[in-house]
Amino acid sequence: MGRLFWKFFFALWLAQLTAGLGMWAGVRWQSPDIPGTAVGADAIPSQAAHKGPPGGPLVPIVAGFLTSVMFSAGLAWYLSKPIRHLRSAFGALAEGQLATRVGPAMGRRRDELADLGRAFDDMADRIGTLVDAQRRLLHDVSHELRSPLARLHAAIGLARQQPEETNASFDRIEREAGRLDDLVGEVLTLSRLEAGVLGARPRDFDLGELLDAILTDARFEAAAKGVAVQCAGLDASEMPVRGHAELILRAIENIVRNAIKHTPPGSTVTVELAPAADERHLGLAVTDQGPGVPEAQLGSIFEPFFRGADDPSGYGLGLAIAHRAVAAHGGSINARNRPSGGLRVNLVLPKNLPRDLSQPPEKKRS
Repeated sequence: MGRLFWKFFFALWLAQLTAGLGMWAGVRWQSPDIPGTAVGADAIPSQAAHKGPPGGPLVPIVAGFLTSVMFSAGLAWYLSKPIRHLRSAFGALAEGQLATRVGPAMGRRRDELADLGRAFDDMADRIGTLVDAQRRLLHDVSHELRSPLARLHAAIGLARQQPEETNASFDRIEREAGRLDDLVGEVLTLSRLEAGVLGARPRDFDLGELLDAILTDARFEAAAKGVAVQCAGLDASEMPVRGHAELILRAIENIVRNAIKHTPPGSTVTVELAPAADERHLGLAVTDQGPGVPEAQLGSIFEPFFRGADDPSGYGLGLAIAHRAVAAHGGSINARNRPSGGLRVNLVLPKNLPRDLSQPPEKKRS
């Protein structure tokens, strides 16, 4: 038995003992012993009229004492038992046993201690998910680093064996070093998002201005491939959003660039406003005219390092960063194939609304 059990036990026992003594004192005060009651010739001694149980008052006192001890012990055990399970579970979790759960040990309890046990199980589930995600990320990063490092070693070996090819080897080394730098930057961004480290404080910004900057760069990149980027439903009104502008820019830019990458020359990528669940949210949709994604893989495209069978290039981190950046702002993102072909990525973000919804914002975006 732990210390908490004995604290419960003594507290409950003393409470019962005090209550019993109080009742006994009250009864004694209300019915004092009287030597005798004289009613004419029928006067009889008090002891004969009020003869108590054999053994006098000692027997009920001992019985009450033992009953209070057993009741207090049982109630203390009932209250401290789930806490003992929780203590053992915390110790097991601290030792790395992430499958530890206390729900089965709680039985059918429906009180605050059972709620605490369920909260522990939820916490353990979340910790297990995060640890598994970190392990997968470490495994995937290690795998992705091997290819550019192998090419770096090959370029260095070629430069040593063929000095006349030194310039070409240096060019290869420079390209691979740039790829490594990009990969490390993407992984750091993803790790910060998964850890909830978002950088500076959130601020209000105009999503419309952000989209202008993203689409200007996207059109420049798409023109080299012969792809058009067009807008639909994006008017000149302000679209206020509170959050981290850099992360939102990174998320939308990654989605648009992914659409451009998978859209064949001569076709179009469309960025448009999409209906949201209510007026407190803002919806965007990015649509391409590419081959789409197999239905079985739609749920995986936002996972780190996911690449389709027909897309060996890239690191598979762009959409994963977009998903986590949007989720960190309380939004959502999903993808589905279009019946006419291509992929449609829907993005929903919370926004700041004017106090009077019937009046448009005074500020206009140029």
